[in-house]
Amino acid sequence: MSMTADVFEKSDVLAEFNPPQSARKMITIEDLSLVFETNDGPVNALSHIDLAIEEGGFVSFIGPSGCGKTTLLRVIADLERPTSGTILVDGTSPEDARLNRLYGYVFQAPALFPWRTIASNCKVPLEIFGLSKELQQQKTDKYLELVGLQDFHNKFPWQLSGGMQQRASIARALSFEPQLLLMDEPFGALDEITRDHLNLELLKIWHETGKTVVFVTHSIPEAVLLSTHIVVMSPRPGRIAKIIKSPLAKKRTLADRESPEFVAVMQEVREALANDHRID
Repeated sequence: MSMTADVFEKSDVLAEFNPPQSARKMITIEDLSLVFETNDGPVNALSHIDLAIEEGGFVSFIGPSGCGKTTLLRVIADLERPTSGTILVDGTSPEDARLNRLYGYVFQAPALFPWRTIASNCKVPLEIFGLSKELQQQKTDKYLELVGLQDFHNKFPWQLSGGMQQRASIARALSFEPQLLLMDEPFGALDEITRDHLNLELLKIWHETGKTVVFVTHSIPEAVLLSTHIVVMSPRPGRIAKIIKSPLAKKRTLADRESPEFVAVMQEVREALANDHRID
């Protein structure tokens, strides 16, 4: 199955966020497939993916374990190479996008260096890129404040909760100001209360920075709360089963989860997952 979708098109709901003209494509994927060669034979991880994500969108990939959500995110990040098809990230190859620092990547675990303070962890990419110490400090201060860690510069990761460590990871990914934020189920290991809080923090960051966000999750409520578009993926080989455009207003709160619109989108995602829950 091959499905072409133009994600994050102009709409009344998102008019305040988009310029009047058509926004540029941040990610364009055409007929992309990926096959892993293993000792037990080939594994079809992704099959005939067609997808376009426009600048400024918040797009979530959701589906059962093993459906290729993270693999597709890793292809965008140039951490995996497709077997066939094409992909462009802001009009260039994923490799060039990586070399040009177009994206920041947030992993499932915070992946902070335990011997570095929180501020020092945030400076790692800035040090690698050769920024001056003054500019490193300015950017670190800015993004630690954005994620609410302005009072924890000199703490070490082991002194912070899991949620605070993940916020530090997000600050690090934003510190060099990429155009695109790639997030691989960053809140999956957290308790529900912390997860809700960080969902709202992430929405605030998205509103304030205008980044394009691509987000992997197993949680239907999380996907609906955060996303402008939800990409429902089928079991292996990973395909796009359906793309659901959210009718929710751009600014959202946890109270929106009780609204009829929210419940309707939740049901649509569930039905899409149920209808395509098969293994070829």
